[in-house]
Amino acid sequence: MGVDVCEAGFPIASPGDFEAVTRIAKEIGPNVEGRSSGIPMRICGLSRANEKDIRRCYNAVKHAPLHRIHTFLATSDIHLEHKLNMTRSECIDKCVEAVSYAKSLLGENGDIEFSPEDAGRSDKDFLCDVLAAVIEAGATTLNIPDTVGYTVPREYGDMFEYLIQGTQGADKVVWSTHCHNDLGLATANTLEGIRGGARQVEVTVNGIGERAGNTAIEEVAMALRTRPQMYDYVECSNLDISCITRASRMVSSFTGISVQPNKAIVGANAFAHEV
Repeated sequence: MGVDVCEAGFPIASPGDFEAVTRIAKEIGPNVEGRSSGIPMRICGLSRANEKDIRRCYNAVKHAPLHRIHTFLATSDIHLEHKLNMTRSECIDKCVEAVSYAKSLLGENGDIEFSPEDAGRSDKDFLCDVLAAVIEAGATTLNIPDTVGYTVPREYGDMFEYLIQGTQGADKVVWSTHCHNDLGLATANTLEGIRGGARQVEVTVNGIGERAGNTAIEEVAMALRTRPQMYDYVECSNLDISCITRASRMVSSFTGISVQPNKAIVGANAFAHEV
């Protein structure tokens, strides 16, 4: 069984983002060049949990043959109290409302991802309640984000095991990781998430992202390829690792963000060794 790299997911938070994702959906969405499966990639848009944003997300990604709406809402008590001013019960209702609305746009078999923001600091039993509710509402992928880069590897992997065991309908969905590198643990956490039952990983080229960045795609891919005996999943099932270095250099060139020489896998010194 393979681990799926989340394909082409983009936030839609401004007119510029909307235009960019719409163009990607139109131009890249139908493309099957270099894809051995002959199936185009799925274009995913990220939306806050309200009807206006979800509809806007749908209007951007709908141009791709395969598309997904990814919506999210915070579930940690600290976020509920200080950011959303919302009770746990109101949170569950809002999550269900958002997923149900996405389903109304995408249809009965629509592809819908849901994230409980700040899951790493959320009460696990409450998470089980939230996730069971959104599964019933139509979510097909559940992403468990360590939004503030707070968790450590064993904790993150164990959380997946706990949620998969404790969430009604867990066997009907794909479980996904989303890690931040604030403590330098994003790759380790992602690999532990896979051990705990995740079958999708959300990653970025060169580990780019806000603050200290997100999990680096090249590190996860090569860890799974190099140490298959440690996992039941031989490799990322939809990734051509021969393109990793070229993609890294391309992203670095386009963003103007240099790759540190000692960066794992793609750094200039990564395979330098003095005898």
